[in-house]
Amino acid sequence: MRELCFLACQISLRPGDFAATFAANEASMHMNNTAQLELDGRAFPLPTTIGTEGEKAIDVSALRNNTGYITLDDGYANTGSCLSRITFIDGEQGILRYRGIPIEELAERSTFIETAFLVIYGHLPTRAELRHFSDLLTENQYLHEDMKYHFQGFPTGAHPMAMLSAMINAASCFDEGLMHWHWGMGREFEVYAARLISQVRTIAAFSYRKSRGLPLIYPKKAYKYTANFLHMMFSCPYEDYDLKPEVVRALDLIFLLHADHEQNCSTATVRMVASSQANLFASASAGVCALWGPLHGGANQAVVEMLQQIHRDGDDGSKFMAATKDKHSGKRLMGFGHRIYKNYDPRAKIIKQACDDILKTLHIADPLLEIAKKLEEAALHDSYFVERKLYPNVDFYSGIIMRAIGIPLEMFPVIFAIGRMPGWIANYREIMEDQKSRIYRPRQVYMGPTLNHFVPIEERT
Repeated sequence: MRELCFLACQISLRPGDFAATFAANEASMHMNNTAQLELDGRAFPLPTTIGTEGEKAIDVSALRNNTGYITLDDGYANTGSCLSRITFIDGEQGILRYRGIPIEELAERSTFIETAFLVIYGHLPTRAELRHFSDLLTENQYLHEDMKYHFQGFPTGAHPMAMLSAMINAASCFDEGLMHWHWGMGREFEVYAARLISQVRTIAAFSYRKSRGLPLIYPKKAYKYTANFLHMMFSCPYEDYDLKPEVVRALDLIFLLHADHEQNCSTATVRMVASSQANLFASASAGVCALWGPLHGGANQAVVEMLQQIHRDGDDGSKFMAATKDKHSGKRLMGFGHRIYKNYDPRAKIIKQACDDILKTLHIADPLLEIAKKLEEAALHDSYFVERKLYPNVDFYSGIIMRAIGIPLEMFPVIFAIGRMPGWIANYREIMEDQKSRIYRPRQVYMGPTLNHFVPIEERT
């Protein structure tokens, strides 16, 4: 009976539907126009493509075969690595949408778990689908008990991001089915996707507890996703953490706002690894490593470190703001501006209100938060920053919220990784369901020595 009920509630993954729809969309996106490239006295036509939101691209897939040339685009800033149906960003207009739904609507009306389903499966869940997805998360939140020995192998004080990446990878070793599973074999994807989203939260909390030398706290079935994470982070064996609804909602919102963000560094890394047919957990583990960098997932940590330095200098932010305008000062205003957004980051508008609300609710008196508010006010009204479109971004406010609710600095990128997991899973799925997908293999322009020869060691000078 239980097996029949499970089958009746299956998430509508429909493995062949995506490939067929994607192929139809791809065919409809090709325009009649072609670009023309002139090289060595010859003209080469290049097909053009336009996305559903009007994004235009020149398809250079056959460029090297036809011309002998490749494109050179340092940092891939002008290179589209894939066709995707997950997230749309318009940096000039300050637009972010998951599967076509504005982030503002999701932030106001949805939850992280409902949004995770949307990002992964492409549609908002029905009540039955959401219940089934939630049940899968609950069933898969526990780690294999032997994984405790792996945690014990890390030194106290080890960075939680190092443990998170290692333990996500290790978790796949405790699932023989995952180790031998290949895309298209049965309907296991929904189980592995739920297991990864659920267990990453448990691994993250255990990593924090280990880094502080604290006893591990197990998840409770009675708690929902974000509340359970806070419970595992902050409860004691003899006393459960006081789960304030405002705190739970604020952290759930942070997760939701980070669920996906197009082809950023970590997501592109996940797709790169997935293109080799690596398993889902291995691909996500690689994403954690990419996210760890201070230019990516560590950006909100850099914001708080900036505020701490300003406070140590005895400044209220005024001197620091003046120094950031001097290019020779070495001072940089962290948490302002964004590589993609040339307008106000839409996530920042949402999280700013949440930040104000949580500080008021918790009656926080923190000198760093006062400095942050002064920096924000100055930047929003200073022509120097306004003209350069250096608005506060999501990292500025998320760091303040996490500090306010007691999440330590080293856990900031871990929180980012938990939130980004649905996007990584959705991109993994796109790679696997695209029948034309090939292993990623960028080219390079070699600038080293020309033909050289080996010299015996006794003849070297």
